[in-house]
Amino acid sequence: MTTKILSVGGSMIAPEKPDVDFLASFVKMAKEWLSQDDSRRLILVAGGGAPARVYQNAYKEVVSKLGESSDNSAADWIGVMATRINAQLLKASFGNLCQNDVVTNPTADIEWTGKVLVASGWKPGFSSDNDAVLLAEKFGADMVVNLSNIEKVYTDDPRKNPDAKPLDNISWADFRKMVGDEWVPGKNVPFDPVASKKAQSLGLTVICSSGKNIQNTKNILDGVSYIGTTISG
Repeated sequence: MTTKILSVGGSMIAPEKPDVDFLASFVKMAKEWLSQDDSRRLILVAGGGAPARVYQNAYKEVVSKLGESSDNSAADWIGVMATRINAQLLKASFGNLCQNDVVTNPTADIEWTGKVLVASGWKPGFSSDNDAVLLAEKFGADMVVNLSNIEKVYTDDPRKNPDAKPLDNISWADFRKMVGDEWVPGKNVPFDPVASKKAQSLGLTVICSSGKNIQNTKNILDGVSYIGTTISG
């Protein structure tokens, strides 16, 4: 059995609102890939996207107007709930190929039927990237593909530093120096720091690439040449 894990960033599913063109193209590609071999399975982990940001910011504004400080755990729970509605949209889009309920706890006992398993965020303390890593451990996958709105990981934020360079490969040690060790709700990094620590401990490979490039995602699934950054070692 070949199990591949795609962590589908919320910026792909719902950058401002649900991106139906992306979703239709992505689901079509995934269905075609699955149909080519009966042993293939896919795990999709949904991020929060715009719903997470909008509601987290609303929460922070509300408590600010009350003269109070926002709580990271409360903001994280709002983000988790946003991932669940995005995950439900993904599940519905795959129809009978996804027979299980959306996975909300990657450490629970899961009897996976069908060809597709869809998961959401779990609980405060990390992003849905960490759920993807935990599911990779559970189902014996050696790689997670992280699909977001960036094509590659850069040496620095290219929006702020014009000298930032794209990377084809980077070690976990060097990547973790870039992203740090702490998770903050809504933190914008290529891969969650908590997930990165766990992935390194498992010897997992993570590929960060642009989810918009559907053919490139298929290339990664097929194990042929692709555009992205490979984190390993």
